[in-house]
Amino acid sequence: MDKIIRITSGLIIVHLVAFVASMSYTGFVEQEYRTSLSSFYDYNCTITTDSQLTNVTLFIPIPSDRDGNSPIVARYSAQDIEGRPADWKVTLFDTGKATLAKITTPAIIPPSGTTPSHPFTIRFSIKESSKEVINTQSPIEQGVMFRPVQDMHKVTCPPRNTEVTGEPHCYQYLIPVYADYQAPMNASVHISSSLHGKNSWKIFDPQFNEYFAECSILMFGENHGWTVMKGTLESNIGAYNVPASPS
Repeated sequence: MDKIIRITSGLIIVHLVAFVASMSYTGFVEQEYRTSLSSFYDYNCTITTDSQLTNVTLFIPIPSDRDGNSPIVARYSAQDIEGRPADWKVTLFDTGKATLAKITTPAIIPPSGTTPSHPFTIRFSIKESSKEVINTQSPIEQGVMFRPVQDMHKVTCPPRNTEVTGEPHCYQYLIPVYADYQAPMNASVHISSSLHGKNSWKIFDPQFNEYFAECSILMFGENHGWTVMKGTLESNIGAYNVPASPS
């Protein structure tokens, strides 16, 4: 009987030690994840032309969630936009379905030496940290995205670095943009916007997950009204075996 009691007691102790070790490990992992977690959005807009444009008005989509909340809207409102020309007036315009940046300027005048093979580029950007974990798996349904997305369809993803984990999901879509300006008949104008959302943390080794969205259009001559940009989205990139999201 004593032997049975000793064996039983030993098994209980072993299970108790294993339970305590497991709980300690789980607590360590969660603590490391919470304290090292960093999330950010990187937004860029580029306007490239080889000719002078006058009386320019643009309405360019700003990334936001389905409720209209945008991680970069405050920076736009404060005119805290890296690379914005001083003579450009940039304001926000809410359509109810999307948030747009209204850009107006009397002229875009490329410097001497600008040619079709060496065009003039204006690039402005905003990098903003996020207090919440970014949804990098389904940004259209539950996260931040250029809107309104139209005619979306899934496509084959381009080859990626084999060291990157996850099973990326790739899509193409259309999104409206407004461009009104005067220009020579042979002028070319390229407008593009991109968004990169990323979460990174370290549990023993650095890990991350992320997504990329981009839309662009190439126009020739003058333009006076709405047209559509072609867009791409690559989501679900990286690691997702993470502890519960921080509260």
